[in-house]
Amino acid sequence: MWEAVGIGEQDAQVYEALVRCRHADASTLAAELALSRNQIVRTLAVLARQGLATRLPGRPARFAAVAPDQVAAPLIAGREYELLQLRKHVQDLSETHRRAVATWQHPADLVEVIEGQANVRKAITLLHQEAQEQVCLFDRPPYIGEDSEYEAQGLDVRKIEFRVVYDRSAIALPGRIEEIWKSVRRGERARVGEVPMKMLLCDGRKALIPAGDADASYLIHASALLDAMCALFEAVWAKSILLTNVDAGEPDPALDGGGEELMGLLAAGHTDDSIARTFGWNVRTVRRHVHRLSELVGARTRFQLGMEAVRRKWI
Repeated sequence: MWEAVGIGEQDAQVYEALVRCRHADASTLAAELALSRNQIVRTLAVLARQGLATRLPGRPARFAAVAPDQVAAPLIAGREYELLQLRKHVQDLSETHRRAVATWQHPADLVEVIEGQANVRKAITLLHQEAQEQVCLFDRPPYIGEDSEYEAQGLDVRKIEFRVVYDRSAIALPGRIEEIWKSVRRGERARVGEVPMKMLLCDGRKALIPAGDADASYLIHASALLDAMCALFEAVWAKSILLTNVDAGEPDPALDGGGEELMGLLAAGHTDDSIARTFGWNVRTVRRHVHRLSELVGARTRFQLGMEAVRRKWI
């Protein structure tokens, strides 16, 4: 523990023994700590130089520990100052790195290959942490593990815009729609469409896309290729269907009991069979819910239900 402020393990062991004994000579400490007397003598000399112990008058030479709070406070303050200086240095160095990245010219420098699942996850986390304005995401299976590895990780969607286009195959997975709706409730803007691939965009400055089926991804820096990725996202976003109208405020009470999720899936073009698999229902239950919503709004057909859903800003 004392290593954090530059005190070695043996020095700390002798110091803490002194604290317990109030004062002691080298022979007493050697017997208590199972160290040689020479080791204790050398360690006591170090402690005295560092201001952790004082030599008492008389013979044999006895030492007393300086009060721990008096010892620790300046050591901790010194280490905190060093860490602050390091933080400032890292910030300056990062700015230098960003300027260097901005001036990269060779095409090989504009795309990094991130290999291994652990390194890919680390890159995703760093992109989320670096985001200043918005994160854009294409989400589709297959996933690394049980959940989407590109999802917002510790991202405050109240301060940073988070836009996601989910592939229809993603929201059709059992239990997936509930997780998506939790993200929507936290402020995520979600749409459903035909997603060509997984992709994570950070502020239009960097993009991460999978490298085929391998456990690797491409990290794309500012370049014409990145501009193309941004344009691709905006094109797919514009063609995709709102999963829910997040700007409509409090949900309509008519949509209680899963109605909002159901309308989102209907708007996205899912069949009754697909919706049934998503919710764990049977097809008859899906049709009963659709019929209930139709009766609530006075619609005789699904087309009329869709028109009424738009008028009421459900989707």
